[in-house]
Amino acid sequence: MKWLMMSYTLPSEPSRYRVAAWRKLKRYGAVNLQQSLWILPDTNEANRVLEKLSQEIQANGGESFLVSSEFLGKEQEQAVIGQFNQMREEEYLELIRECENYLQEVRREIKNEKFIFAELEEEEHEFEKLVSWYEKIVLRDRFTAPSQKKAHELVEKSREILETFSQLVFIRNEK
Repeated sequence: MKWLMMSYTLPSEPSRYRVAAWRKLKRYGAVNLQQSLWILPDTNEANRVLEKLSQEIQANGGESFLVSSEFLGKEQEQAVIGQFNQMREEEYLELIRECENYLQEVRREIKNEKFIFAELEEEEHEFEKLVSWYEKIVLRDRFTAPSQKKAHELVEKSREILETFSQLVFIRNEK
């Protein structure tokens, strides 16, 4: 498997350039192997993203280097894949907790018969955030982290309970 590695430096001030580079790398799912050394599977999209970031870094007074390579040993590659999965696992586990909280919240609204349109809109908004979050994690999950399936199941349960809640709000307010 080929890997794309990026190393960069940016001036310490203003810090917003370093923060912006870090956020873009994290958002895309890159793994930080060492200080300012990031790695991704070598794909056309990763090349495009890192090439653009490299240009931004240089435009902001920094230096960057992109290298495509293979690991010399399978153990090293498996260790890096493990780091990718660990990062995604942490994200999925946080999403799972939020889905469980969402399910409890909607169940409480149903139990308390809080069947008002404003509450439905609020729950729809919260559900949309969960779906968006899940989709972002899946895009970064290049090696299928263990909790992906459970996260998917809970997002679907959240969709189902929202549909139930929506129907109850409709029935109560149809009159």
